[in-house]
Amino acid sequence: MVSKDNIRCLMLGDVFPDLKGNTSDGEISLYDYMGDGWLLFFSHPRDFTPVCTTELGRVAKLKDEFAKRNTKVIALSCDKVDSHKEWIKDIDRTQSCVVNFPIIADEDFKLARQCGMYHPEIDPKATVRSCFIISPNKKVRLIIQYPPSTGRNFDEVLRCLDSLQLTDKYSVATPENWKEGDKVVIIPSIKNEQAKEKFPQGWEEVTPYLRMVQLEKK
Repeated sequence: MVSKDNIRCLMLGDVFPDLKGNTSDGEISLYDYMGDGWLLFFSHPRDFTPVCTTELGRVAKLKDEFAKRNTKVIALSCDKVDSHKEWIKDIDRTQSCVVNFPIIADEDFKLARQCGMYHPEIDPKATVRSCFIISPNKKVRLIIQYPPSTGRNFDEVLRCLDSLQLTDKYSVATPENWKEGDKVVIIPSIKNEQAKEKFPQGWEEVTPYLRMVQLEKK
């Protein structure tokens, strides 16, 4: 979708742009930063906002979880770098953490517009609350948008990341409320004869189109 201000909203499957700009850790190119791994990109309308403060702290504490998934993290907030650096001090102190990822400066909303996170007809403080999971081929694989009153659930973000990485590896999809170790769904394009080769352990056929399989641990 393109708005009257020529703001294009990113969709699943789009290539995420190679954003370039200044961050709390210096100048950055997004593609260089993420390398050949995955990326969690999440945005904030302003610094020193209470909900966002708790979110940044939570992500900092999940550093090892993202690292296990070959995933880097980067944030964006629509203020200046100097403000970011002061905010990080508050986050570290109040959330008992060390912010260990860069925060991109976007005080003029230029990057937020480029990614379709900014709504030209709504108070900017009510927008720019997006999460993107970006795969190594730089494609947008997940988008979640939150209102300013609702803190993000990063356990859900990790669950989605696990699902995406699993389903990229096997010919499966994950059912509702799936978590690591649960049964998964054999995708409909895999017919039974082919499924026998891929899943010799067998599966439960609930219906011909709903086949549940327990993946063998490697």
